[in-house]
Amino acid sequence: MPFPPVSPARVFAELVPPGPTGAEWREKEPPGAAAAGGGGGGGIPAPGFPPGREVHVSGTAELSAAPDRATVTVRLRSSKGEAAAARSSVARRLDYVLQAARQRGELSEKNLSVTRNFSRIDNAYKMEAEVCITFSDFGKMQDVCNLLVEKLDSSVTIDPPHFYHTMEAIDVLRRQVCLAAVGSAQQKAKEVCQLFGQSLGKPLLIREEEAKEWEGHIGNHEATSSDLLSLQQRRQSATIYAFSRIFAIFEIKGERKRKKAALLNMN
Repeated sequence: MPFPPVSPARVFAELVPPGPTGAEWREKEPPGAAAAGGGGGGGIPAPGFPPGREVHVSGTAELSAAPDRATVTVRLRSSKGEAAAARSSVARRLDYVLQAARQRGELSEKNLSVTRNFSRIDNAYKMEAEVCITFSDFGKMQDVCNLLVEKLDSSVTIDPPHFYHTMEAIDVLRRQVCLAAVGSAQQKAKEVCQLFGQSLGKPLLIREEEAKEWEGHIGNHEATSSDLLSLQQRRQSATIYAFSRIFAIFEIKGERKRKKAALLNMN
C-alpha cells in the first residue's frame, strides 16, 4: 500500500535581541499557565510569556527492514499395509532431513521442531511427520531445500518459506527511524540558523508526533497466488516499513554567548 504524501514541513524562527530563552520563561511560568495556553499545541508558550530565541522545526524519516528469519516446513508421509513398514519408511527420510538441516544449514536443535502422527485408514497404516526448520541464513536455507528436493521422492513435500521479523529487529527499526527523523530536524534547524547568521543551541523540546508501520507489497503480483511467488517476491512482501514524524524546538544562541566564546578562544 503506497504511503500517503506527507505535507511539507514548516519552519518557524524568530530572531529577537538576546533575552530569557523559552525554557527560562517556562521555568518562571505560574501553575496552570501551560494548560491555559494549550501547552500541547506545538510548543507555543502561554499568554504573557513571549517566546525566546527559538527555532521550531519538524522532521520526518522513512526506513525499511528486510525479514531476518524464515521457516520452512517439510512434510513426510507413508502408507503401508504393516505398521512397522510405515514407521520405518518415514523414519529413514526424517533422519535424512534432520541430518541435512544440521550439517548443511549449521542449525542447532532449538531451530528444529518435529511432530509425528500415526493413524490407521481401512486396512493400511499411515505415518506422517512434519519438520519445521527456522533459518537466519537464507543462502543456507536454499542449499538445504535444494538438497532435499534432489535426494527425496514425492512422498516428501517442502512448503515455501515463510519470512518474518524477530522482535529485536522490529525494535531496532523503530529506534532508527525515530533517530533519523530527529537528525533531519536538527540539520534543518541548523541550516535555518546559518541562513540568518545565527548559531544553533541545545534542544528545548523533542516530541514524536506520528509513527506508522506497514508491510511491503509485491506490486503487480498482488493478485498472484502465494504459491507462485518467487523467493525474492516473498522477501519483498514481508519487508516492514516504518515512518516517523517529530516536532522539535532548538535554542538559538545569543550574541553574548557567541562573543564570550570568541573571547575564550582568543585567550
